[in-house]
Amino acid sequence: MNAAARTSLLIFPYNGNGVEALDCIDDTFQFIGFIDDTAGKQGTDPHGYRVMPREMLLQFPDASVLAVPGGPASYRARKNVIAGLGLDERRLATVVHPHASVSRRARVGRNVLIMAGVVITANARIDDHVCVLPNTVIHHDSVIGAWTMVGANVTIAGNVVIGQNCYIGSGSSVMNGVRIGDEALIGLGSNAIRDVAAGRTVAGNPARDLT
Repeated sequence: MNAAARTSLLIFPYNGNGVEALDCIDDTFQFIGFIDDTAGKQGTDPHGYRVMPREMLLQFPDASVLAVPGGPASYRARKNVIAGLGLDERRLATVVHPHASVSRRARVGRNVLIMAGVVITANARIDDHVCVLPNTVIHHDSVIGAWTMVGANVTIAGNVVIGQNCYIGSGSSVMNGVRIGDEALIGLGSNAIRDVAAGRTVAGNPARDLT
């Protein structure tokens, strides 16, 4: 693709998810640099990428933005952090790794990052502001709510509904038909075989409430 036809892209923040997102970018985008509020991170990183303050969002008004903040300790704040950028939703980019498989009958929202090896099958729905890490499988008719983070090597069976602002730890599995409430956390390597209420933390095999 001609460089002039590519969409300029900023990634917020300069964190693990943001760095991994670089490997997901295809020729649709031309990466400009990272946006990060931490002064100690700003400048040029060891690989030569620019790390710029938030004000640079205004300096590149035509650039799309991929916002991927959060982790297991801060996932519940993702909604407010992303909203705090004050971006028109039309600027928000969705980035899908070329080696991910997304069904033509699946629906994927805005500001979604789908990494390598992810499989999303028929009639699944991925809402806005979701991160899906490598080698996760999301089966038919499942729903991943907005602002949720799904770790690597997760299996989400059919007809699962995961609420908003959840964190699904790497290596975990969610049995078909299970409902996960908003702001819930499923720990690493857990096997969720029953519904999880909103705001709860579960872990283990089978997953038990640790809240």
